[in-house]
Amino acid sequence: MFHIQPLLKPTFLESISLILLIVGMISASIIGFGAVPHLPILASILLLIGYGLLKKISYRDLQDGMTEGSGAGMGAVFLFFFIGMLISSWMMSGTIPSLINAGFLLITPSYFYAIAFTVTAIIGISIGSSLTTVATVGVALLSMSGVLGLSPAIAAGAIVSGAFFGDKMSPLSDTTNLASSIVGVDLFTHIRNMMWTTVPAFVLSFGIFAILSPSAGDAKLDTIQSFREALAETGLVHWISFLPLVILIVLTLMKVPALLTLAASTASAVLIGCMLHAYSVSKVFGILFDGFKSETGVEAVDSLLSRGGISSMFFTITLVILALTMGGLLFKLGIVQTLLSKVEQSLRSASSVIGASALTAISINVLIGEQYLSILLTGQAFQGQFKKLGLASKNLSRVMEDAGTVVNPLVPWSVCGIFISGVLGVPVGDYFGFAFFCLFSPILTVVFSLLGKTLTYEDTAKETHS
Repeated sequence: MFHIQPLLKPTFLESISLILLIVGMISASIIGFGAVPHLPILASILLLIGYGLLKKISYRDLQDGMTEGSGAGMGAVFLFFFIGMLISSWMMSGTIPSLINAGFLLITPSYFYAIAFTVTAIIGISIGSSLTTVATVGVALLSMSGVLGLSPAIAAGAIVSGAFFGDKMSPLSDTTNLASSIVGVDLFTHIRNMMWTTVPAFVLSFGIFAILSPSAGDAKLDTIQSFREALAETGLVHWISFLPLVILIVLTLMKVPALLTLAASTASAVLIGCMLHAYSVSKVFGILFDGFKSETGVEAVDSLLSRGGISSMFFTITLVILALTMGGLLFKLGIVQTLLSKVEQSLRSASSVIGASALTAISINVLIGEQYLSILLTGQAFQGQFKKLGLASKNLSRVMEDAGTVVNPLVPWSVCGIFISGVLGVPVGDYFGFAFFCLFSPILTVVFSLLGKTLTYEDTAKETHS
């Protein structure tokens, strides 16, 4: 979006006043009144249109800015359609249930925190949703920690850490697709590049959770066993169900474009689902659009498996379009450029730009409490700065996730923070210090930039992954 040519040169006071007013409107609506982000964003768009008209900018020009802004997200929108179908098809084929079952096999009383972290990471990657992972498997694991007499704060920290690792690294995750698409980076290139900071954060977190885990004797694992039995009764757990995952991995390694990779994996999953369960054509179409519906009778399992479909992505798609429309106006009216010009002189090195973009992503999470806006606005504001320094866009998409996606559950008044504390019954302040993965990710992305490590420049000869 940095290519949008501004029609105004507003003063710094005007620009900062408008930004603060918009942040205030959005944060008050979401945090204070529990509104969905769409409504305050629409109000912000109207505010910007009014400002533009007062400045004698024609409505046609303002409309062009909105169109240019929303157009930047069309790549993400198309991927979201395929992500919705992929999730529902992986349910049909048993791919996701089989992965969840494999995760449950790891559960033992010893090293509980480390194993809980690993299991939620596996399931988070499998379903691409941190909040669903926390609300289903996370609740079961927290209950089990109570049986073992373990700390609910540490257990919650392990659950949140694993769930957001999975959300961050899953090709099924809407935040992962959004971060890559908003700056024009291939989905799987983005995921591979995130490994430079994500793998160290995972290893450090796993090690600390293992150290914190006390040795435990035999304990009742009834909650986990009931999950496994309910999964087995669905008839969805099969060895052949892993084939769509294998296809996804192989095509990713072959660097096939993300959309084609998702389409191929979806097609294979539909074929396996039809082969195993004899779905009719109309049933398949219904599942791909409206999602898979599980009817095991076990509420937690049905909640975990009933998901996917194109329709499940509408909330995210509409939010992305609205946020990008607002971003287009912010650029068209010269507001972002005015603010960036104030700090541009201090953004002359890779480390300073990465630090500033990370701080912006964190600040938006804290002020507004919305991770989508954290990703979108950070990407819009700093893409031009990364280009000026010759930094590849995948550096920015990684920062957007390291300091945007995983920080949201650490903010008590954020969307994720409120949801998680309510579902687990553990306040954010209690698990904050134990959500090690969420804490390490933004720290590592800044530290590595200061050391000049893991950065990729547009000129591939200048890669510094050492």
